[in-house]
Amino acid sequence: MAFFFQLVSLSSTSPSIYIPFKYTNIITHSSFPPTQTSSSSFNLFQPSLNLFIKFQNLQEIMLSAKVTCNSHGQDSSYFLGWEEYEKNPYDEVKNPDGIIQMGLAENQLSFDLLESWLESNPQPAAFKKHNDQSIFKELALFQDYHGLPAFKNALVKFMSEIRGNTVSFDPNNLVLTAGATSANETLMFCLADPGDAFLIPTPYYPGFDRDLKWRTGAEIVPIHCSSLNGFRITKSALEEAYKQAEKQNLKVKGVLVTNPSNPLGTSLSLHELDLLVNFITSKNIHLISDEIYSGTVFSSPSFISIMEVLKTRNLMNTEIAKRVHIVYSLSKDLGLPGFRIGAIYSNDELVVSAATKMSSFGLISSQTQYLLSEILSDKKFTQTYLSENRRRLKERHDMLVKGLQKSGGIRCLESNAGLFCWVDMRHLLSSKTFEGEMELWKKIVYEVGLNISPGSSCHCSEPGWFRVCFANMAEETLVLAMQRVTSFVDSMVVKKNNQSRHQQLLLNNRNSRRTKSLPKWVFELSFNQREVAADER
Repeated sequence: MAFFFQLVSLSSTSPSIYIPFKYTNIITHSSFPPTQTSSSSFNLFQPSLNLFIKFQNLQEIMLSAKVTCNSHGQDSSYFLGWEEYEKNPYDEVKNPDGIIQMGLAENQLSFDLLESWLESNPQPAAFKKHNDQSIFKELALFQDYHGLPAFKNALVKFMSEIRGNTVSFDPNNLVLTAGATSANETLMFCLADPGDAFLIPTPYYPGFDRDLKWRTGAEIVPIHCSSLNGFRITKSALEEAYKQAEKQNLKVKGVLVTNPSNPLGTSLSLHELDLLVNFITSKNIHLISDEIYSGTVFSSPSFISIMEVLKTRNLMNTEIAKRVHIVYSLSKDLGLPGFRIGAIYSNDELVVSAATKMSSFGLISSQTQYLLSEILSDKKFTQTYLSENRRRLKERHDMLVKGLQKSGGIRCLESNAGLFCWVDMRHLLSSKTFEGEMELWKKIVYEVGLNISPGSSCHCSEPGWFRVCFANMAEETLVLAMQRVTSFVDSMVVKKNNQSRHQQLLLNNRNSRRTKSLPKWVFELSFNQREVAADER
């Protein structure tokens, strides 16, 4: 049976709080000033008695500062949109008027290819070798924290394949993590102390505010990019961000980029990558290249990995290469976010060693590693999958772009990768402000029934941009989403035209009333004054 003390505030406006009896050992006379611990204030005769005390903040005593702080970043509109979707999710049959999820970067376009492979290769999924010998016991027992050698070898070869085999990766430099989220956070722990900063180009993935900052204590300083050049990284933007960090007394430990970009859906150019290498060299800092969308590049220009740049510039065996780190995952390229497959690739032995130790807090199950090692080792399959998946992504991307263009001329940033488009809705804002952006976003979520991500959640410096995902739904659902957008934009145009006509009518009526209300002597006086003025000239 659970016992509780009732904590009744001396303030009549505060509610009573019930404290589990097991925590009452922390509430002692020494916890409060003498004036508050007299017998008239409270008595501790038995658990069922009321405890009358003046108490400042129960959470500060019972919970850690990490739990009670608000640096988790999940109060962003990016996550709030998800919450609204979960309250009212669209379903073709059960809830046809529900919210369509277009804020989730998930690749559901090629599951049939994976399922077909599993049907043709049933042994790995059943934890059997190709001779039908069971390896269940072997996989169920403790495994090396470094990961299964077969899986690590298969993964680095897959990474090379995505990059056209222009570079190779050493499995000894690979650290396995439970997804890219864990990989990015682990790198923060390895490269930065609490209060140190990383520079990130805007707009950037909203989850970085949680993944990089919450538990590590690291800070993010934005590298502000502009739509005038397609949100490309420039030398001046890098230098300005570095100066801003210095003004805030923050020690810059590195730059983090997503390549291809989330949310832009664009791959970094060779010029941008060269700029980044030169910048981190001049500042003696790190570079993290998050390349989890590298296999989703569906049109030119082709993807260039940061490792290719190091190789081309003969920097692979230098100190500079030790400060360049890659984050990878199978969540986007293979569409397996639920499998939690992430990785860190680093040329720095100390980083690899420390990250491997930290990975014990988020390991990948041996069963998952075994299954995927078999899939990735089938080169005929991976080649077919990558090619077909890219074709399907381009087809779906073009479908969204053309659909939005027909829906009132909504345009997208030209992109070549990813599972989303960066959509320009600036012309639909009631005001060219972030308040106007949030007003439009709420209408899209609640009235249109689409969850998309506002640019402000991605720290975009210009209001009116939105990230819209296209690969996490059936084609029929995307068609419905475009129909909803068209209806919404049409209604906005009609409303705007009606308002314009109404304002014009009011103006005409006002002018008409003003003219009719003027007495005859006013016109005569005005005419006489003009004659006098003419004489004076």
